[in-house]
Amino acid sequence: MVDTSSLHTPVFLERTIELLAPAISHDGAVLVDATLGMGGHAEALLTRFPGLTLVGLDRDTEALRLAGERLAPFASRLHLVHTVYDQIGDALEGLKIPAVNGILFDLGVSSLQLDRVERGFSYSKDAPLDMRMDSTSPLTAERILAEYSEAELRRIFYEYGEEKLSPRYARKIVQAREIEPFTRSAQLVELIIAATPAAVQRAGHPAKRVFQALRIEVNQELSVLSAAIPAAIDSLDVGGRMVVLAYQSLEDRIVKRILQKRSASTAPAGLPIELPEHRPELRLLVRGAEQASESEQISNPRAKPVRLRAVERLRRAE
Repeated sequence: MVDTSSLHTPVFLERTIELLAPAISHDGAVLVDATLGMGGHAEALLTRFPGLTLVGLDRDTEALRLAGERLAPFASRLHLVHTVYDQIGDALEGLKIPAVNGILFDLGVSSLQLDRVERGFSYSKDAPLDMRMDSTSPLTAERILAEYSEAELRRIFYEYGEEKLSPRYARKIVQAREIEPFTRSAQLVELIIAATPAAVQRAGHPAKRVFQALRIEVNQELSVLSAAIPAAIDSLDVGGRMVVLAYQSLEDRIVKRILQKRSASTAPAGLPIELPEHRPELRLLVRGAEQASESEQISNPRAKPVRLRAVERLRRAE
């Protein structure tokens, strides 16, 4: 059996528990861990709240298996579902759960995916160009590099990687694949380094943004997130709380936009009285986005880029 606790140190653990506690501390409470991963947050929540039932979602079948082993002592209070988190509504309907008291999103790539070289997520280690969070899905980074047009590659590198050299990289990839297909991450890293001016290389590893863009495209992360956050809010009971941990600005922007919209009044300007149907659906529980403490960033480097946002549901939409 794999020691999952050694593979994953949960980010923002105590703060997450503190924010969710008022909604999930009663007997019969239900929480959805929409990104179960290695089960670190789930284990702590199930331990801390003995009356809590947890629904764990993940698209990664290996993560579900390992988390299931880790969470075996809580089997009577646990439901594991293989799905992408924008299907949260369907998952709960399948379990005959009409509404939940808490939801947690710990976005980004899990420790399992990053640390397993063969998954191909890292530009620092040679591996097959896979990058799938769900090994049963058909699209891989290798397919993207082989089949996407130069314009399509340029678009995803720019939109999902915010890469200024997107046109150059896309052109070089299309030229190179005519001679030899890309099958290994080292091939792609070598090409990117060769195509990057020395001055730019000094600002950080030149492959970082391209690998991020490919991973997002393979897993459709941003479009899935854009659908998942509203679906999660709709699944929350009144008084329920949701915490979202985002690891890069593209994710955080999507979360921020949706939460701000649904925490604002929809009353037309100049209306003398705010009618109940115009009142905000959500209350923001933190100002802006919180960052991990300096001590946590030192002890757990993966906490450094994280932005935490949290809300409480005030009412159901009319």
